[in-house]
Amino acid sequence: MIGLIVAYTNNRVIGNKGCIPWRIKGEQRRFKELTTGNVVIMGRRSYDEIGRPLPNRFTIVVSKTANYQAENCVTLPSLDEAIEYAKKNRPGENIYLSGGAGIYKEGIDLADKLFITEVDTVLEGDTFFPEFDESLYEKTIDEHVDGEIPYTYVTYTKIK
Repeated sequence: MIGLIVAYTNNRVIGNKGCIPWRIKGEQRRFKELTTGNVVIMGRRSYDEIGRPLPNRFTIVVSKTANYQAENCVTLPSLDEAIEYAKKNRPGENIYLSGGAGIYKEGIDLADKLFITEVDTVLEGDTFFPEFDESLYEKTIDEHVDGEIPYTYVTYTKIK
């Protein structure tokens, strides 16, 4: 399974000045639960923001210029090569496309499922999640969390 995992605001903001522009206690729980024990593919800037491979996951960084080398982490020059590497070298593990905007834009049509956290606020940002045709998916609302900034976990499953 290829999944795309993202959190974005009502105005589709995913980042501002290289960072996630919100801190909501517990909001990243789903990311950890889904991706642990699987493959996470991300772009160079997303990796730089985190600064290290994620624990208990195999991280593939997509970059034509950087070459990160660490335990459970490789760098490949394209998303297609990253997916092929994961399928060949990590059989049985799910693949999660985890940002940034370029990976999302290129990968959205490749994903079987979109795991979206809809953050119920409008924030300033310079990086956005692309529009997509919701009619191509079955939408499931998995959980709504109230709080200072409420959010909802939604899964879009591609209709075959």
